[in-house]
Amino acid sequence: MSNALEFQDVSKRFGRTWAVARLSFALPVGQSLLLTGHNGSGKTTLLRLLATVVRPTQGKVLLFGEDAALEREALRPRIAFLGHSTFLYEDLTARENCALLARLLGRPVREADGLLETLGLASRAEQPVRTFSAGMKKRLAIVRLLLKRPALALLDEPFGELDPEGILEMETHIRALSHAGTTVVLATHQVEHGQSLCTTRLHLSAGRAAST
Repeated sequence: MSNALEFQDVSKRFGRTWAVARLSFALPVGQSLLLTGHNGSGKTTLLRLLATVVRPTQGKVLLFGEDAALEREALRPRIAFLGHSTFLYEDLTARENCALLARLLGRPVREADGLLETLGLASRAEQPVRTFSAGMKKRLAIVRLLLKRPALALLDEPFGELDPEGILEMETHIRALSHAGTTVVLATHQVEHGQSLCTTRLHLSAGRAAST
């Protein structure tokens, strides 16, 4: 089985601080990784390295066998990142946000409409995103992620700002991504939700792999 991602002795420094230090691990295609650790442990930096947003200071990050630092433009269409910022267009409606992405991806807009219905946003589809609650914005971000059909899904605290019903929906969609063959990296403080969704776990402390 080939690896979806691999860290080869990776370190990342910001100023004098090493956010990730001498980290090596691999995750096979289609598997799911639960990423845990206290605030400042390096989880978000690791996700940003996988998203090709930042480059390692030392070492090499491989995505689907390709050097992420050298092939970032070719790799980015295969990656979806759900983070603290939803990157939604606040003045556009929910449907307009999704339709724009659908057209960029060459997908029919009706596919986006179906996902809005599934995520319970159909009744608000024609309203500007700036009128949405934080939880609704996260649901819309999930619609955009699912529309992209990524090979690698990076989820940073996906359960935050969701009510119990929203958390159950999120778990369902993460399972669906895994069943579809998407490689998932899930960073969360809510370990009880992540454990049932992931095949393996990496715990970070001061940017290094550590035992829980």
